Amino acid sequence: MNQLALPLVWPPDPSDDDFLLSASNRMAAQMLRDWPSWPDRVALLTGPRKSGRSLLARLFAGASGGQVIDDAEAQGETALFHAWNAAQAGAVPLLIVADAPPPEWRVRLPDLRTRLAATPVARILPPDEALAAALLERGFLRRGLDARPDLIQWLTARLERSHLALIRAIDALDAAAFSSHRRLSIPLARATLAAAGLIPGQAAESGDIDGPPDARRNG
Repeated sequence: MNQLALPLVWPPDPSDDDFLLSASNRMAAQMLRDWPSWPDRVALLTGPRKSGRSLLARLFAGASGGQVIDDAEAQGETALFHAWNAAQAGAVPLLIVADAPPPEWRVRLPDLRTRLAATPVARILPPDEALAAALLERGFLRRGLDARPDLIQWLTARLERSHLALIRAIDALDAAAFSSHRRLSIPLARATLAAAGLIPGQAAESGDIDGPPDARRNG
């Protein structure tokens, strides 16, 4: 399994994180990089929450000088309508970020609904295997946790393939390792994540032993 993902090759703000690319989000990233070719200077970016869509939108804004409307479903439809028209009439591109495009996003204003229906959509899909592994590796590294390759592979094969599930698993294992003063291991992960309902409950496999105490952090 290839656990490597490349950061988006844009000059992001130094305070931004790298946006990890894989087959699940590469087309969306490419479409945002190709903003000069958008026919009406407007595009939709959709994807599940915690998928990096806001980071990708910030990278787009930094590269293009464009405007971003995040969480668009919560914004006034009249304001969105005027922003769409202003982008088409002017030189500043507009990226509208939402959970899903219409008709899943129920837009009541007919004129806005018509415009959004004709707007190109960049979709971030649920993480594939390579991205899930890379997100787990990065998440544990940021917590100062030593997650060995066998654990990453074990988690990737068992966790729900969603950004939110990966974050919840990292949170749960961070708390479990801290409270038990033990290093991350497959037995610890199995017990912790089964109890949290993040993987199906399983009996301990033959030969499973937990790691030594006080070996939790990697430095």
